[in-house]
Amino acid sequence: MPKVRLATRGSRLALWQAEWVKGQLEAQGARVELVVVETQGDREHRPFAQMQGQGFFTKAIQEAVLTGAADLAVHSHKDLPSASPPGLVVAAIPPREDPRELLLIRPEAWNPQEPLPLCPGARLGSSAIRRQAQLRQMRPDLQLAELRGNVPTRVDKLARGEYQAILLAHAGVRRLGLALSAFHTRLLEPEELVPAPAQGALALECRAEDRQLQTLLQPLNDPPTQACVAAERGLMARLAGGCQLALGAYARRVAGGLELLAWYGGQQYQAQAPSPQAVAEAVFQQIRQHHPEVAPCESP
Repeated sequence: MPKVRLATRGSRLALWQAEWVKGQLEAQGARVELVVVETQGDREHRPFAQMQGQGFFTKAIQEAVLTGAADLAVHSHKDLPSASPPGLVVAAIPPREDPRELLLIRPEAWNPQEPLPLCPGARLGSSAIRRQAQLRQMRPDLQLAELRGNVPTRVDKLARGEYQAILLAHAGVRRLGLALSAFHTRLLEPEELVPAPAQGALALECRAEDRQLQTLLQPLNDPPTQACVAAERGLMARLAGGCQLALGAYARRVAGGLELLAWYGGQQYQAQAPSPQAVAEAVFQQIRQHHPEVAPCESP
């Protein structure tokens, strides 16, 4: 019976994700021990734009696996930089949770007459550069404010009135089952606000040499999710980006392959192609037509 040491952040959502993976592996007969790791993103509370490097929520966890302090890491896939460090491999991507964005609105700021149902000048909290850029284009009247903290902390800040609305990934709220009855809610379709590449998906990462663990993880892998994530992150890699690139990318399966919708530089792009690599390249070439300054970066 194999024993697996599973590295995770200590946030409530990260622990939920780790416990889910633990349950899946224990159902196969494995013994699983959680290894909680503090990351740069957990220690520092500055805006992401002021932090150096990439992988604020993932690098320390990856190092734990590389050094042998853990065997397996579970990440929110959208937090991973575009390339894994040498020696690690994403061995499984489980079925994806809802990738859409969720807008939570205090009653006094609700305005159903607007497509984005917020009163003029509302103070809206969001941490991601991608979200802020799209929101600024949709509603330039809004007061966009930096929002940090784990998912329950962000919801608590809204409840205390520090913001009139906040925008966050629906996946985390669904996984935690948070009570939202005090707020108006509005789910934003990908065509309205394009999610981050791999939003709603998990990444299970282990050492490339650990073939036994990779075999154990295969029942957790979902090929349709894997293909969609490969298209989204393939585009991100072509743009040499990480989780703080102002890029939205959302892929879905269609007849004959994949459809990829992207937002970059104030404009949406869309293409269909048979494979993740082909559809990422098609959208990348569309972006280059409007942004010739974008230099191609080889996919990892």
